[in-house]
Amino acid sequence: MTRRRFIRDLGLTAGAAAGFTALGLLSFSREPVRRREEPVRQLKDFRGEPSTVRPELVVVRGTVVEAMVRQAVDRLGGMGRFVHKGERVLLKPNVGWDRQPEQAANTNPEVVAAVARLCREAGAGAVWVSDVSLNDPARCFARSGIQAAAQDAGAEVLLPGDDDFWKTDMQGELLKVWPVSRFFHQADRVVNLPVVKHHSLCGCTLAMKNWYGVLGGRRNQLHQRIHTSIVDLAAALRPTLTIMDATRVLKHNGPTGGSLDDVSVENTVIAGLDEVAIDAYSLQFLDLAPDAVPFLALGEQRGLGHADWRRLRLVEAQVG
Repeated sequence: MTRRRFIRDLGLTAGAAAGFTALGLLSFSREPVRRREEPVRQLKDFRGEPSTVRPELVVVRGTVVEAMVRQAVDRLGGMGRFVHKGERVLLKPNVGWDRQPEQAANTNPEVVAAVARLCREAGAGAVWVSDVSLNDPARCFARSGIQAAAQDAGAEVLLPGDDDFWKTDMQGELLKVWPVSRFFHQADRVVNLPVVKHHSLCGCTLAMKNWYGVLGGRRNQLHQRIHTSIVDLAAALRPTLTIMDATRVLKHNGPTGGSLDDVSVENTVIAGLDEVAIDAYSLQFLDLAPDAVPFLALGEQRGLGHADWRRLRLVEAQVG
């Protein structure tokens, strides 16, 4: 390359670089890059058609969990009343803690498996099991026995990650827009599978309190007005069916437990559509009176159910 050609090429390169620099300066803006605004969604109402002749509350006692759950659902009209062919059904047990089944801090895995099988038999296109655990999710689902039981019953366990929460308008008195696990938006039906437990802050954690496990974010902020937040959650999430696990009850030192001395074997399953009534009935296992649990009265005031469960059409059964 000659000296003259080298100087010419160098000039062309410098000119091009200057042009790009000028273009960059012209297009520069101090305004921040605008991200696409995340939509705020609303949860659907998962309830099915009510019945004027079927039982509203079923209590089954026994020693074989599968038989107890089947009997409870059969008395309500069978799972086919609640789940239709091809639907995506989300089961919401309490899987908050890294505890073994005998410690009763989580829902009995046999209850979860029995409900999953009933949903599959009813023709569900998919059965999902999910919760927003407080301890490490993988350990909670493994140690509780729920992961293995659910998978053996043909269900898929969904552990929400950081990107699996959608802004949701909860339309509550306290709860406004809050991150909610997207799986609860994507399901066609939701079955609530709580466990009867003592709770150090509000006295008990039952069906209505179990909805804390759909929330992301700093949900401990809600504890300052915990009874209001429980009712807000119950008003936002109206499940297809609720099946309460009272096979093993954590009577003291909840919600985490840890000692078998705190656990009472009650061998009972309660099923129905009225979460206020189910919670009120379940208080007897914790030796609590309804007036000691403010969220029951608040729930009734909001039209979520009846604190006096005796007003409902009740069926009791014994199996096994």
